[in-house]
Amino acid sequence: MFSDIAPRYDLLNHLLSLNIDRLWRRAAARALMDGAPRRLVLDACAGTLDLSLAIAARQNAGGRVVAADFAVPMLELGKGKIGAAAVREVAADGLRLPFPDATFDGASVAFGVRNLADADAGLRELARVLEPGGRLVVLEFSTPSFAPLAALYRLYFHHVLPRVGALLSRHREAYTYLPESVEDYPPPKAFAAMMRGAGFERVRWRRLSGGIATLHAAEKRTHGTARPAGDSTSPEVQR
Repeated sequence: MFSDIAPRYDLLNHLLSLNIDRLWRRAAARALMDGAPRRLVLDACAGTLDLSLAIAARQNAGGRVVAADFAVPMLELGKGKIGAAAVREVAADGLRLPFPDATFDGASVAFGVRNLADADAGLRELARVLEPGGRLVVLEFSTPSFAPLAALYRLYFHHVLPRVGALLSRHREAYTYLPESVEDYPPPKAFAAMMRGAGFERVRWRRLSGGIATLHAAEKRTHGTARPAGDSTSPEVQR
């Protein structure tokens, strides 16, 4: 599905989000890079490299970004973008990353975790390839909590977006799948508990654009083993 829609993927992302998706990715890059330089960053489910490039633009000299995705046509399209020479593309499954333990000091996923067959396993795999203390940032769609905005959002997401997406991409299933997958995705508090259960601490999140998207950030636990999701001893989740 993702390989099929690759040629129109960027166009539809920017059009259907009114270009706000660019601001969300910049916010994710800042959240990952601020506070400490990141020597080697993994951008998982990297698609056409938009987040990878935003991260690379904020790296210090000598920093590197590895962009991993199992949809090779997405990566191929990203190679032609300005600045793509700073990114290394790797065809890889997010559930079985081809990297040794503790390879990266930073990792990111934009609009990809909900596409994994097993989100918990994907988070554990990201924890495995991160160094202790390494930061993970996850950017994902969510549903606004303000009722009037949520109603408008659902009207657009379930009726307007699928029709426009199907027309321009010529792939009806992809843009029916999108709103369905967002509805099935856990809300921020539940996803934060999943991150803690996968071995992360200092988990926090903030809603973007009224809750249309949510940005999570966390650090890989520096000692001990992963605690069960929802453990009451986990750090307080910050909104």
